[in-house]
Amino acid sequence: MSNICQKINYSEAQANLDELCNQVVLSRDAVIIEREGNDNVALIAADELSSMKETLYLLSSPENAARLFAALEEVQSGNLKPQTLDELLEELENDDEDESVN
Repeated sequence: MSNICQKINYSEAQANLDELCNQVVLSRDAVIIEREGNDNVALIAADELSSMKETLYLLSSPENAARLFAALEEVQSGNLKPQTLDELLEELENDDEDESVN
């Protein structure tokens, strides 16, 4: 989703709603519908909205947000090596065994 939203007036949106909906789903960009004398509204793909709400939920806890940002920094640093799912599961099992010994 880009930072720039297309703006369209209410009459244009109403006349071209099907095309506008298809555009929003394909582009992943919201469209602002400007309503004269009323607050504007945004048309956004439902799964995009769901993703945004999930992100907000995950970041709403300061502790969780800190862990997520730390993990992102670790990934972006390039210090992690790619792993298969089997390798990751084995590593987690070894960590569990180490914790039960201590």
